[in-house]
Amino acid sequence: MHVTRFENAPVYEAPNHFDMRCLRLQGKEAGPSEQMWMGLSQILPGGRTGLDGSPMEKLYLVLEGRLTVIGEHDGRTEAHELGPYDSCRFAPGEKRQLENRSQRPVLVALVMPTAAPPPR
Repeated sequence: MHVTRFENAPVYEAPNHFDMRCLRLQGKEAGPSEQMWMGLSQILPGGRTGLDGSPMEKLYLVLEGRLTVIGEHDGRTEAHELGPYDSCRFAPGEKRQLENRSQRPVLVALVMPTAAPPPR
């Protein structure tokens, strides 16, 4: 078992993330993990990520606030507003953007693989 106390969770900088504070809860520099890692992000009002793709699947869970998630795959774009305990999955290769369009901070958990899967 590996425990990470919230007060000891390392901060990490994610590229193309604006007005966000990101913490690593498990995996990578937060401790051992073979297949995945978990993060927690606070997104300030107006904060966002870029519309970026990744070869890795990503899972998001909103813990507090209202988060707009935008996905783009095969030229098709869709957006949804998520509230507490709503979640979403972005497929490998799907572009994703997170936006806090509200006046309150958003708290969101992220789980994703440690490494991209091998090509099929």
